[in-house]
Amino acid sequence: MIEVTEAKTDREIKEFIRFPFDLYKNDPFYSPELIKDQKEHFSPANPFFKNADVKFLLARAGGKTVGRVTSIVNQQHIRFHNEKAGFFGFFESRNDPDIANILLDTVSKDLGEAGMTVMRGPMDFSTNEQCGFMIEGFHEPPMLMTPYNPPYYPELMQQCGMTKAKDLLAFIVDIPGELPEKVLRVARLAERRGIKIRQVEKKRFSEELYAFKDVYNDAWNTNWGFIPLTDDDLEYLGKRLKPIAPPEMTLIAEKDGDPVGFLGLLPDFNLLLRKMKGRLNAISILKALYYQRTITDLRLLLLGVKSAYRHKGVDALMFREAFKAARKRHKRVEMSWILEDNEPVIRIIEMFGSSLYKKYRIYEKGI
Repeated sequence: MIEVTEAKTDREIKEFIRFPFDLYKNDPFYSPELIKDQKEHFSPANPFFKNADVKFLLARAGGKTVGRVTSIVNQQHIRFHNEKAGFFGFFESRNDPDIANILLDTVSKDLGEAGMTVMRGPMDFSTNEQCGFMIEGFHEPPMLMTPYNPPYYPELMQQCGMTKAKDLLAFIVDIPGELPEKVLRVARLAERRGIKIRQVEKKRFSEELYAFKDVYNDAWNTNWGFIPLTDDDLEYLGKRLKPIAPPEMTLIAEKDGDPVGFLGLLPDFNLLLRKMKGRLNAISILKALYYQRTITDLRLLLLGVKSAYRHKGVDALMFREAFKAARKRHKRVEMSWILEDNEPVIRIIEMFGSSLYKKYRIYEKGI
């Protein structure tokens, strides 16, 4: 018999965090965040909880944990989209439709009692973080801050009556010695329009991220599933990104001193996380220091151009400057994630000779 209970105590939250380590114990691609970071992410230190009601649920059978999920009522989403949509997230399950069904049914019931009319996910916790199940691209490990799951999850979703809400795309590109002439030509047009690119100042990193917030909330506000970043979100994001964001690849585009674009390439530290296996101790730190030198992949995590400056070459100019730094030590860039119907961004990415290599899906179901 499968029983679902809410995880409330520290011990139960620890069980929630530890379950994936058992589920993926034989999977060399599994790249867990440090356990200490996960604990913080699931604590009141995460500002997401100021505007959301979250329940952590565990499925047990035969005295063992067999699945987990969260039920999420995000008040920001409800207010911004005027939509009574609730979410499930952090889903993990054995390959058993009965387990998946009881987990999602429990979330659906909880969301229904909160007045929601549709369940959507996975969202960990929102579109500002990891979201979607990988449905294509199992041939390579996930890059930093991207979803990863067993190949059987899409079939479990179908068996649970979930349908596609939106697909998210990831493209891969080899960093060229020289960018295509078309990209360089467009970048020069932006320069002639007075657009200037500068690196973020690491000593003022939190303050610099306000430029990103200014750009992001303008550039993304019409995108599907968008949730505005708050000042609290920004402070929390800055704390997570500051240690790993290279200034030479974290760029602000300005016009007369005002931010109009933002781009951030991050090294794929998942290579280190796979070696550390969630633990932070002397041995894992030594492994990280050793393998850090071998990272050759980057992920394009941050990208946005204010709506008034689109189609003016701002993105091309930022890419030109970022790739100058990137090619010194790195070989590839993953550009993710991109909405499947965001054709303007897809066209820009394809200018670099990129190819689609991973696809993620967000599911939904009426309540």
